[in-house]
Amino acid sequence: MPGLRVLKSRDEFEGEIYTSTVIVEGDDLPASRDGAPTAEIGRARPRVDGRNRVTGRAMYTQDVRLPGMLHAAILRSPVPRARVRAIDTKKAEALPGVRAVLHRFNAPEIEFRGEKTLFRDEVKFVGDEVAAVAADDSQVAQQAIALIEVDYEILPHVVDLEEAIGPKAPKIDPDGNVHDAGEYKRGDFRKAFKDADVTIDVTYRTSTQMHNALETHGAVASWDGDRLTVWESTQAVFGVRNMLKDALKLQPTQVRVICEYMGGGFGAKLGTYKYGVIASLLSMRLGRPVRCVLTRREENLAAGNRSATLQKLKLAGKDGRIVALEHESWSNSGQGRWAANPTGPSNTLYDIANVSSTAHRVTTNAGALSAFRAPGYVEGTFALESAVDELAVAMKVDPLTLRKRHARSVTDPRTDNRYSLKRLLECYAIGAHEIGWSKRRNAGMRGSQPHRRRGLGMATQIWGGGGGPPAYATVHIETDGTAVLRVGVQDIGTGTRTAIAQVCADELGLQLDQVTVRLGDTDAPYGPGSGGSVTLASIGPAVRIAASEVREKLLVAAGGILEMPASELRIERGSIVSKGARTPLKEVMPKLDNSTIIGTGIRHPNPDKLAIKTFGAHFAQVEVDVRTGEIFVEKVVAVHDVGRIVNPLTAASQVQGGIVQALGFALTEERVVDRGLGRVMNANLEWYEIPTSMDVPEIVVRFVDVPDRKANNLGAKGLGEPPIIPTAAAVANAVANATGARVRHAPMTRARVLEALAMVGAS
Repeated sequence: MPGLRVLKSRDEFEGEIYTSTVIVEGDDLPASRDGAPTAEIGRARPRVDGRNRVTGRAMYTQDVRLPGMLHAAILRSPVPRARVRAIDTKKAEALPGVRAVLHRFNAPEIEFRGEKTLFRDEVKFVGDEVAAVAADDSQVAQQAIALIEVDYEILPHVVDLEEAIGPKAPKIDPDGNVHDAGEYKRGDFRKAFKDADVTIDVTYRTSTQMHNALETHGAVASWDGDRLTVWESTQAVFGVRNMLKDALKLQPTQVRVICEYMGGGFGAKLGTYKYGVIASLLSMRLGRPVRCVLTRREENLAAGNRSATLQKLKLAGKDGRIVALEHESWSNSGQGRWAANPTGPSNTLYDIANVSSTAHRVTTNAGALSAFRAPGYVEGTFALESAVDELAVAMKVDPLTLRKRHARSVTDPRTDNRYSLKRLLECYAIGAHEIGWSKRRNAGMRGSQPHRRRGLGMATQIWGGGGGPPAYATVHIETDGTAVLRVGVQDIGTGTRTAIAQVCADELGLQLDQVTVRLGDTDAPYGPGSGGSVTLASIGPAVRIAASEVREKLLVAAGGILEMPASELRIERGSIVSKGARTPLKEVMPKLDNSTIIGTGIRHPNPDKLAIKTFGAHFAQVEVDVRTGEIFVEKVVAVHDVGRIVNPLTAASQVQGGIVQALGFALTEERVVDRGLGRVMNANLEWYEIPTSMDVPEIVVRFVDVPDRKANNLGAKGLGEPPIIPTAAAVANAVANATGARVRHAPMTRARVLEALAMVGAS
């Protein structure tokens, strides 16, 4: 067996490719077998933790209550930009039950998220942190922050994206409001445009979308004098640990982070924010546990969002093909320090010879962006796939036919690496059949009522999802013959716990209820954050290796007990099976005198010079009321190529959830900010409209379900983000097909639909 080795791995995360140095030991496993009658992989299994979740036994961060626990509240800026000249906390400190007050004049210097302070001398958006209070209960804490008096020197501000890039905008960043965020070129797009038969030049806009996970951000911190234990609603327990240890100047062993259950995270919880540092700092100062959990309003002010965008696209066609594409984008990153690049799909999705893209990050006096389920790609795909349909109309080509002509390439146009697996054409075929694409008419169809028009639209998806190292797993066998699987990842509601239990049971030869999964704790081997659709593709292969090692050791041990060669034994449904005999493991293990059998698994590097991608296509059927502008989405067909499907039930649930969230982006979700006051006017669930069960159309989910054997030993790729990417564009294209009116701003509200209809009528 090869020993310890240091290797390089090329991994993709949210559209960007990174090279990492990793340690591996031993050999990787070959791609897993298919379809054995006893296999767990591929079976639709209910969530193994489902009963705990629905009965209330599951312990979420917001459920954590510790003896002597204090409650923290944060005073947030009521103005979008101002210099904090003075803070008077005397009244707050005099309030009975108040234990500590932190602000910029008494807080220690802490480097966190690129800054050297928790409380800025210049607040930069409504909701920016000004001070924090720890008190005996939450009511007292809220009363105390209301008593803090702050002297603000008001400064010029700008919150709107297009206003911020205009010539009269106040300069709110020393380097200017507009920053470069990415550039890509291939071919000679200028010549291609010059030689083209048909060109289009179109502008699209998308509004800011807010996360609104069921469980808001929050943390409970407890310092025992030597070690900090933090319960946090997070997508990355190790990410939180590393951020806290750096901010508080602690050693890794001095910070433990726990998140056994969490109420949703769509990217904004891939680490901690100031609330986590504040809770930890107060606990270390006061010697008592401190709870700091955001309210719904705080969540919508300071916990991240999907950037609003302005996108300009030029496409050129010749001889029935797209010959050139130019894409320039501006993203409202607020006070964020990066941009989710919307040009990613334009750079990679289609085989187009001549491409030019430029992305810009725009600083405004608004809350920072955060990763949000396929950041950049949702916004970019809405624009790109709408523009492809507009070009198809101009070229008088069926939109699906046009896409097929550019989807046959087997190499990634950005890297020239061959795809490990690509079944996009199968996605097209399955989706077209399910939606009835052959019946589509160029001018739409009459709807269910005289004033309604029906149309069909579709759009394509590309994303990463290949995962990669480092990721570790251990499996050990208990004396009753059951297995305990330990991993350092977290289940953010996607069903990770169930899927990896199936992988372990399948490889080991146990039944699913014979595997217990321990996760969500940094006192376990390292696991990656649950973002970028990497979780299963990263940890699943490590689980397989660990379970395989345990199985081989267990067979040798059982052979010694049963006095038979290990080569003549196998494990099936929790029993040692030999010729004509079946012995349950629970009868074998006690004879080993409490010996522990342990297996370890390490995720091996991704294959060199291969592009590991996921593909998919969504088809939408809509009706549009041409009198009111209301869009009724009747049916969405989603077809995805994500390698092996470990659990069809939870996989379908992921797709359904992604589509519902995408419909919010497409139709209703939009942050409204008063430009003069800089305030978010709909920072609640009454005025910020997310889809409800009454808004969900018929959703048909299909998978190509072909293992990607070159990607990893499990053959599975990520599914968390692909389902949200193409839906909005498919709906927009269906609306255009139904009415002849193109709505180029998401969400496609009634007012915007009516405006588009009026423009068509005027022309």
